[in-house]
Amino acid sequence: MTRHRGPVSDHFDGERFHNAEPFGKTAAELLRWRLSRKRGKWLRDLAPHGQPPPPARVGEGGLRASYVNQATVLLQADGLNLLTDPVWSERVSPVQWAGPQRYRAPGIPFEQLPRIDVAIISHNHYDHMDADTLRRLWREHDPVFVTALGNAHHLRAWGLEKIVELDWDQQWTLPNGRTLTAARAQHWSGRAGYDANLALWMSCVIDTAGGPVYFAGDSGYGPHYAELFRRHGAMRLSLLPIGAYLPRWFMAYQHMDPAEAVQAHLDLHSAFSMGIHYGSFELADDGQEEAVEDLRKALDAHGLPCDVFPAAAFGYGYDVPALPGKIDP
Repeated sequence: MTRHRGPVSDHFDGERFHNAEPFGKTAAELLRWRLSRKRGKWLRDLAPHGQPPPPARVGEGGLRASYVNQATVLLQADGLNLLTDPVWSERVSPVQWAGPQRYRAPGIPFEQLPRIDVAIISHNHYDHMDADTLRRLWREHDPVFVTALGNAHHLRAWGLEKIVELDWDQQWTLPNGRTLTAARAQHWSGRAGYDANLALWMSCVIDTAGGPVYFAGDSGYGPHYAELFRRHGAMRLSLLPIGAYLPRWFMAYQHMDPAEAVQAHLDLHSAFSMGIHYGSFELADDGQEEAVEDLRKALDAHGLPCDVFPAAAFGYGYDVPALPGKIDP
């Protein structure tokens, strides 16, 4: 079993990683959920989304965010192309003949991707670290893979190279000279029953000419969102998960619901946010479109217009303006 070796910290005890408050759910509670599930409605439709292909690059000061599926977003900013948590497989599972299946086609066909410079992998769950997709990215695009501590051994085992591992609050210089900062998230890790929390999970802040971009990865709600604002200032764009949140008694620690995602949007002082991590794979009890409706209700409750925080449309590219006072394309 491969373990991370490093100094003890406020989130690493020398063997396993942890959050400030521990995950209190037991294997018995997991079984209780599995045996008492009340699944929402899901319909399988793998038809192409029909959106035009993304541009090859976006120039200095520009920012375009195109939603693929799950937590996969194509970010194009300042001449750089980044992918977050790339997933194009038919199932998010150790095998492709069992496990959670795809209900929607990827918003961008893999063949239509522009050249990818950097792939960000927030943690090692199968719907965020997909071996087949990452191997294909390595073969066809040769990107740098940026991930959290303890995950590189998976990537090396799959033949990948050019890997950067980061601890929370560590920075890495992107190929265009700007910075990516690994940040806290409230989640957990593991790809098998024996490896829980042997690797770290992260969100990240990406510096752009028009203001910072935040990618949440996967996270429950917590004070880390307000802390990110204190450290990095208002966000130009935030990519916030809104799905896989029911039942709350079991999911709340690890996955925000749409109302909490709106609160995170406010905590981050985000000028524009996109709701991601919904509608492609049935991972919890919320229905395929439930997050979309609950997001609308949460925005209405705060008197916010839907266009400041849409549930991201599959395949659609959002052109995000610079923050006031920043470089405007």
